[in-house]
Amino acid sequence: MQQETLSSQQHNVAGFYEAIELYYEKGWTDGLPVVPPTEELVRQFLAACGRQPNDVVGVVPTRGRAITAEKIAVNAVMAGCRPEYMPVLVAIVEAMTEPEFNYHGCLASTMGSAPMIIVNGPIVKELDINSGVNVFGPGWRANATIGRAVRLIIINLTDGTPGLLDRSTLGHGGKYSMCIAENEDASPWEPLHAQRGMSPTDSAVSVFAVLSPLQVSDAGSNTPEAVLDNLSQSMSVFTARNGQFLVVLPPEIAQVFGDAGWSKRQATEYLQKRAVVTGEQLRKRPTAAIAGSSASADPDKSHPVVSSPDGLFLLVAGGDAGGFCDLIVPWGGGNMTKGVTKLIRA
Repeated sequence: MQQETLSSQQHNVAGFYEAIELYYEKGWTDGLPVVPPTEELVRQFLAACGRQPNDVVGVVPTRGRAITAEKIAVNAVMAGCRPEYMPVLVAIVEAMTEPEFNYHGCLASTMGSAPMIIVNGPIVKELDINSGVNVFGPGWRANATIGRAVRLIIINLTDGTPGLLDRSTLGHGGKYSMCIAENEDASPWEPLHAQRGMSPTDSAVSVFAVLSPLQVSDAGSNTPEAVLDNLSQSMSVFTARNGQFLVVLPPEIAQVFGDAGWSKRQATEYLQKRAVVTGEQLRKRPTAAIAGSSASADPDKSHPVVSSPDGLFLLVAGGDAGGFCDLIVPWGGGNMTKGVTKLIRA
C-alpha cells in the first residue's frame, strides 16, 4: 500500500531539548514534557493501527472538527505511547465523537469533567494495562500514556486548552490521565463491555464523562446489603439526576457479592433503591433549582439519586487487599452525556 504524505507541519530544531521547548512555546503540551513526534515515529504508529494519515476517525459533532489518524498518532507519540496502543486510541476517539458522549460539553464545562477510559478484553493483558494495585495512580505506562494522549488530543485538535475552551473552575488529576482496565479475573460478574453489548472475548473500550472519584471506605461490611448501604450513604450527597454512575469495587469487596451469589443486576437494583435524597435535603441545596430537583412539596418524599438501575455500572478493579471503593460521578445530569463503548480493532 502506498503511503500518503503526512499533512502536519514540520519544524527543524537543533536537538531533542529544543524540540521539547518548542512544544511548550506553542502551547502544545499538557504542562509536562513531550516526546518529539518525528515522521518515522508517526508512520510506525499509523502502521500499528492500519490507517492512512488522512483517515478521519471521528468528527466532533457540535463543531465539525475532524480528527484524523495522523493527528492521533502525533499526539500518541508526544504522550509517550507505544505504537501498539494506537488501536485503543482510535476506538477512544470513535467513542468520544459519538453525539451522545457530548464531546464539546464535556470539554467546555466549568464543572471540570474528564473522559474516563475503561479497557476490557484480551488486549488488557497484551498491553499490560493496569487493573490492580493503584489502578487510578501512577506506575503503568499504558494507563498513563493512553489517558495522556487523549488529553493532548483534546488540547491540540479541539482547542481544549485551559482558559480557551476548557473552562473548568477547579479541574482534577483525572484531566491529565484517567485510564484503567477492569480486573475481569477477579469479578464475579460479566465484564463491563459484555454488559454493554460486546462479546466477552472482544477487546473494547468504554468512555464516560466524569468528575473526580470519591473514595468510600468500607473495612467492615461482609454482606452485599452492608456494602451497598454504605455506598448509598455517600451517593446521597448528590442531587437526584439521570446520569450514569460508576462504582469501582476492589476484589476483596467484589468477593462478598460472589460468595453471596448476587448478580450484578441484583446489586444495581438494590443500590438504586437505597441511594435517595429527601425533598427537604434537596430544598436546602443551592444547586437543586439548577438541577430541577426541588419541585417536590413533600419534604419527606425520597428522590432516587439515579433514576434507574440502568444508570449504575459496577466494575472490579484495584488491589487485592483493602476495603475501599470508588464512586465516580457523571459530569452534568440528566441526558447531558452518556458513556459509549467501542470495539478495539487490533
